[in-house]
Amino acid sequence: MNQKQYIVVNQTRDREPTEYENLLADALEQVFARGATELGEVVAGLNEIEAPSPNGQPWTDELLKTELARLGA
Repeated sequence: MNQKQYIVVNQTRDREPTEYENLLADALEQVFARGATELGEVVAGLNEIEAPSPNGQPWTDELLKTELARLGA
């Protein structure tokens, strides 16, 4: 039996992402594309491109960890 394998990219999503979530995802993609691999590099990259944060303050290591955990819950 040969079944075609496929991935449904949004199979666990129960709603469309918010504008904020899309902006953050785009910003993270941009930072990773620039070569960031460590948390500090990601945070610095987000601040450099002025990616929106939940409280309007600059990103910190702790804020990014907290926000990603919240969004992933």
